[in-house]
Amino acid sequence: MGMTRLVALALLVSSSAWAQCIMCARTAAAQNAERAKVLNFGILVMLIPPVLILTGFLLLAWRRNKVQS
Repeated sequence: MGMTRLVALALLVSSSAWAQCIMCARTAAAQNAERAKVLNFGILVMLIPPVLILTGFLLLAWRRNKVQS
């Protein structure tokens, strides 16, 4: 049952994430190449903190699970 919840959550998150990428892609397409490059770099910079936070939570959960086992 846990795996089905994980799959459902992944599908839900991925659909909203793609919606945001479409918005950024359309904005970048309406701009010239240099501004589009800057926009893409900004998107990558904004992606770093959530990825680091998620990695930290997963590492913490993995360590706690390892200690309890």
